[in-house]
Amino acid sequence: MNSRSNRRFLSAFQLPLTIILLIMVFSHPFPVAATDDPARLKMRSGFERSYALEKEKRYTEAMNALQTLNMPNDYAVNLRLGWLAHHAAQYAQAITYYRTSQRLNPKATEPLWGLLLPLNAQENWEEAEKVYVSILALDPKNSSANYHLGLIYYYREDYAQAKKFLDVSLELAPFDYYSMLMSAWTRLFLGQTEEAAQLFDRVLLNTPDDASAKEGLARIR
Repeated sequence: MNSRSNRRFLSAFQLPLTIILLIMVFSHPFPVAATDDPARLKMRSGFERSYALEKEKRYTEAMNALQTLNMPNDYAVNLRLGWLAHHAAQYAQAITYYRTSQRLNPKATEPLWGLLLPLNAQENWEEAEKVYVSILALDPKNSSANYHLGLIYYYREDYAQAKKFLDVSLELAPFDYYSMLMSAWTRLFLGQTEEAAQLFDRVLLNTPDDASAKEGLARIR
């Protein structure tokens, strides 16, 4: 077969193949994009409205925009409702929403961090302690959780327990002002004056005029 005949053969072959492909494409409806799904559009609209109302500090109305979605078992809805309820000073409701989020996604730490907001607002340190312990069960090397749990024990004057958690925070952030300062005071109250002095000196490298570090050094020297 010469080149001209070969081209004619290919053209004759490609034409029906093209027609078949077009028939296959147009005989099947295109899948509807997820964003075009009415339920998803309604949910997105509810969230958008809640953000707009939150910006105006209309927290109860922002909550209503999500509650009308009637999705009591949705993780994101409960997490957002917890945030809004906290800002509306509805702390009991905020705790319930965050607890629901936690139940729906037990491996997530963000509902636990959210839960700390209303607990701290209520000064419920015993429950806050339990939440920090739960966070560390999921994320043992979390610097912030270790620091704040250490702080709870520090203010209870349980300095041995405080040091246990503050040491982890200090190990993860050796030049962090708060970790250094509270670790220094903890060591001072444990009688570890040399280590305390070294940490107070490091605090003054971070914040040269820090009154708390200077007070700590004055007690030692």
